[in-house]
Amino acid sequence: MAGVTTRHVKDDETGMRLDRWFKAHFPDLAFGHLQKLLRTGQVRVDGARARAETRIEPGQVIRIPPMQKPELLEAPRDGIREAGPKGGDTRISAPKGEATARPVSSRKMADDLEFLKSIILYEDRDMMVLNKPHGLAVQGGSGTTRHVDGLLEVMRDKDGQKPRLVHRLDKDTAGCLIIAKTRLAASTLAATFRSRAARKIYWALCSGVPRVKQGRISTWLAKGEDEYGDQKMKVARHGDEGADHALTYYAVVETAGQKLSWLSLKPVTGRMHQLRVHAAEIGHPIIGDPKYFNRENWELPGGIQQKLHLLARRIVIPHPRENKMVDVSAPLPPHMQQSWNLLGFDTSSYDPIEDAPEK
Repeated sequence: MAGVTTRHVKDDETGMRLDRWFKAHFPDLAFGHLQKLLRTGQVRVDGARARAETRIEPGQVIRIPPMQKPELLEAPRDGIREAGPKGGDTRISAPKGEATARPVSSRKMADDLEFLKSIILYEDRDMMVLNKPHGLAVQGGSGTTRHVDGLLEVMRDKDGQKPRLVHRLDKDTAGCLIIAKTRLAASTLAATFRSRAARKIYWALCSGVPRVKQGRISTWLAKGEDEYGDQKMKVARHGDEGADHALTYYAVVETAGQKLSWLSLKPVTGRMHQLRVHAAEIGHPIIGDPKYFNRENWELPGGIQQKLHLLARRIVIPHPRENKMVDVSAPLPPHMQQSWNLLGFDTSSYDPIEDAPEK
């Protein structure tokens, strides 16, 4: 891009986060580079400084500064597909005057597509629900090269549209992740999450057993840092800078003596690490949580792995176009299934959190 340009926000981009807008329009722009452009005020919305999480509205004008040309492309966009040596690789030739992309293995693309298809729990022409595995990041970041957003490049349709993320799960949280297959579906689903019309249920294995079997956890949360300088959410007070209200309902499903409990959790709000912080706040942190579980003088029962035991078990959400509800459940990931087997927990048990309030 030779100089500063501007673009108007379209009607079907209502409520989209600014970073998601850039990802849709400039898929090869590194997230870190976008953050730098935002920090230095080079990206503006209606002439004002903006942040990655800024929500945009139709008619707004986005200032786009000159950006470095992408050197690497993960998937073809405007380039020409060429056969690599012996047909083994696919090389994307950039349009004239732009950098040439590195070869992309056709086998890798096929493997990525096969993997994504293997974790689809629900799909129609507007949306998908993936069973995100434990340990797979949703988006890229420092040192993260494999993530759901990148894998979705292999699912671009004939018009070049790539499926879009509409919400996130922590890297080590497994379970239901909704993906929009069109821009309109993405806008509608994102608005549904903001309006809290999506119903989410999580399962967790926690230390100890709450005295109150069904309860409500209401706090204010703000971003902070741990002793190593890594980002960590902290319980704050109303009125503290950057503090947002967070509300979670919980219910005890089963217990293993007084050592462990299976909690069903229903978050009303969607704050970063909300369930993990709330579980720790009531004195029953989630097993395997490296940030919010102080494991000093606490040993895991034999056979239980030191991995985060948190599953986005079920999501119920209005369909973005049809007059129906999409209701999808995810199975326990392998490490949680192992723990459930060891503890004798029955996944067919009645889930008392289903009767919890929606607000």
